[in-house]
Amino acid sequence: MPVSTALVDTDRPERYIKQLVSHLGRKVSTDLTLDGRGTVTLSAGSCVLVPGPDGLELTATAADAEALAGVQDVVARHLVRFAAREDLAVDWSEPIGGDTVEPTHPLVADYVLAHSTQPDELLRELVAETREATGGAAGMQISHDEGALLTLLTRLVGARRAVEVGVFTGYSSICIARGLADGGRLLACDVSEEWTAVARRYWERAGVADRVELALAPALETLRALPTEPELDIAFIDADKASYPAYYEEIVPRLRPGGLVVLDNVFLGGRVLDPAFTGPDHLAMRGLNELIATDPRVEAVMLPVRDGVTIARKR
Repeated sequence: MPVSTALVDTDRPERYIKQLVSHLGRKVSTDLTLDGRGTVTLSAGSCVLVPGPDGLELTATAADAEALAGVQDVVARHLVRFAAREDLAVDWSEPIGGDTVEPTHPLVADYVLAHSTQPDELLRELVAETREATGGAAGMQISHDEGALLTLLTRLVGARRAVEVGVFTGYSSICIARGLADGGRLLACDVSEEWTAVARRYWERAGVADRVELALAPALETLRALPTEPELDIAFIDADKASYPAYYEEIVPRLRPGGLVVLDNVFLGGRVLDPAFTGPDHLAMRGLNELIATDPRVEAVMLPVRDGVTIARKR
């Protein structure tokens, strides 16, 4: 149970963050940003301290419950000592695993779905057929608010050259293809003949088949065979998670300035937030998220949409 939070009632959160970061920085790794956000990284785990409107917000993470208790103890003891005159109370929440975190409350998520551009009859039919044909795998299909976002982004950049890594049954392909400028083309990469057969039928029905080129091969091979010139306007990555860093590195140099790369599932069900999850997918996504945040080639925003969506724009 490696994640716990606390809200400390104080009107001086910035002061205590600076004190804690300065004091612990003599022994462990610490960081303080210009907006007052502090991070303390101990051998057992880490704690993020944020000045909020209602006080000092703490988020502690560690690989296991014992390590988490150690992080909580170090942070709480020092805060209470620094604020001897204020009598601070640090009450930690019950530890939870990252995979139980809800990025968006179900009430909010439902409201978002209801107030985004609604899918037409064809897309609704595709959702129903995907659910019937793929069973538990149907969760790989993007939600309709993500689809509306993809169409909107494609139109906003005036995209003529697009790439999609991960087709499944074609919902996202249709959304991208519909947003392309006249004469635009989408290169759709996948390895499944079974699922893309469904996609092909719906591309035809949607009237976008002439805009989509399907590449049935490992996506890295397809991407590496593309011209190296920066010509892509938009790319969408929604495939095997361990390969995300490799896909990203092949796509970014091929984006034209102002082009976008959109990455789905950057939370992995909350597991990237939890250091206890150390599988190949978790490590790859966690590392890529850190890279994108500091990558000088792009400017990026991570959105709490569904399972997390990152939008990075080539500088």
